[in-house]
Amino acid sequence: MSIVIIGGHDRMACVYKEICKEHKCKAKVFTQMPSNLKNMIGNPDLLVLFTNTVSHKLLKNATQNINKNSVKVVRSHSSSSCALKEILATHCTNCTNDCLSCKHK
Repeated sequence: MSIVIIGGHDRMACVYKEICKEHKCKAKVFTQMPSNLKNMIGNPDLLVLFTNTVSHKLLKNATQNINKNSVKVVRSHSSSSCALKEILATHCTNCTNDCLSCKHK
């Protein structure tokens, strides 16, 4: 399962990736706005938005690109590791990597 995380703290980016690895998910983490966000996001199975620590511009650009592809979006006010673990426990517990027939998509 591929996950894109938007927002969060710069120093937590490696922690976010490790947590995703523990749940057997591939993760891209964007804590700041890259110049070519449209090309970098790709087509993930899940988009996690940490709303407390993200700029409005980054949030707007990410959701505009994702809404076209009907990707599951999860918003969390907290950008803690526990918040990410809860989100992944909800959405990645029974991941079989069969994304076409996934009920969490």
